[in-house]
Amino acid sequence: MDNTLKIGCVVMAAGNAARFGENKLAAMVNGKPLIEHALEAIPRESFSRVLVVTQHKNVEAAAKNFGFETLRNEHPERGQSETIRLGTAALSDCDALCFMVADQPMLKRKTVAQELEFFCAHSKNIVGLGHNGVRGNPCLFPARFFPELLSLEGDVGGSAVIKRHLDDLLLFEVPETELCDVDTKEALEALKKR
Repeated sequence: MDNTLKIGCVVMAAGNAARFGENKLAAMVNGKPLIEHALEAIPRESFSRVLVVTQHKNVEAAAKNFGFETLRNEHPERGQSETIRLGTAALSDCDALCFMVADQPMLKRKTVAQELEFFCAHSKNIVGLGHNGVRGNPCLFPARFFPELLSLEGDVGGSAVIKRHLDDLLLFEVPETELCDVDTKEALEALKKR
């Protein structure tokens, strides 16, 4: 892996989880809160910095237990763009940023480490996990895309930037189960049955 690249990780854990109906990151999956699954999937040694952006005290506490930095999102009602802007600004000294969502409990640490290695071999490109051509998360963005990430507004995420630069997107193929996210209580129950 190219150790000359300084790659930061932004864990997006500030959403209001309106479709879930409560702080879903506290929901239990296989005996532990959803947020712990997300934090365990981070290959700490591969990142220069790991920043968890959140509005939730339980998430801040979990992040600190893992030795990760935290940043409070005071305006989660502004949508995903607020978390992305806060994370990008805070880690703007990095050569690239990996944006991770906090609701993919089947995502494996080894997979994220492999995605990072793949990115280091293609560091001019945006790299996302994917399955059969369908993009998922996490996604890595080289620094040249930071200005666009910082200009996002409303409840839009990095997808808005990716859609403008599809020629720059590479997907790293993974099993579909690792890309499953938990947006609703029904999705959580379905995942527990897998």
